[in-house]
Amino acid sequence: MSEFKNLTLDVADQIAVLAISRPAALNALNSETLDELNVALTEIEARDDVKVLILTGGPDKKGNEFKSFVAGADISEMVNFTAPQARAFGIKASEPFFKLMNMRQVTIAAVNGFALGGGCEISMACDIRIASENAIFGQPETGLGIIPGFGGTQRLARLVGMGRAKEMIFTCDNVDAAEAYRIGLVNKVVAKEELMPTAKAMAAKIISKGSYAISVAKAAINNGYDMDIKNAVEMEANLFGVVNDTNDKKEGMGAFLEKRAANLTDF
Repeated sequence: MSEFKNLTLDVADQIAVLAISRPAALNALNSETLDELNVALTEIEARDDVKVLILTGGPDKKGNEFKSFVAGADISEMVNFTAPQARAFGIKASEPFFKLMNMRQVTIAAVNGFALGGGCEISMACDIRIASENAIFGQPETGLGIIPGFGGTQRLARLVGMGRAKEMIFTCDNVDAAEAYRIGLVNKVVAKEELMPTAKAMAAKIISKGSYAISVAKAAINNGYDMDIKNAVEMEANLFGVVNDTNDKKEGMGAFLEKRAANLTDF
């Protein structure tokens, strides 16, 4: 693996924990960090020993592990952007964000504090979001005279509905973890000390299933979401055919009929 200035990576038990670490900036996303994320995610996707990726935020400069997930994009870099530079910054972010969305591994955001602007947006690019009870979500961009530029206007509406998304973006009102769960922005809310154990337990549960089948199911959900239902169901049927010609299918169904635990190894 490459070495990174603004990221830390730990891999154990087929789980990669990738932490964004810019302590003095509350893990805000600048161009350097986005480039590092793009490299790290490309390398992680190529690894057969990683089935689930957990994305989280590193501690702040005082060592507080629950201050910030990602506090946003780095305004100190953005303040003098021209229109072409701002567009390029948004496109730069889209590359690692789409990797989180589409990579064969399952991606879990373990949100451990502020998830504002780009922080909310990168969490939404992950498959699953688990929040600590102190987490705060928001899209404050219109209060700065701009709009979300890392996918916020699109992913937020898809997750919580157009009305809720418009309210959050137009008012810049933050939502706490309980409200984020209520509106469907996050999958679970847990006590701070339970955040990483919960994320790892979910990861282990996912790993115990058919990893290749899960990667295909992920692609089916992602690709079918914006299709008309007829073509989406036809796509699913095609993929259903694909997974019925694998070693895992033979092992999984054989184990079921023989009443034993399955050993699913395809990936």
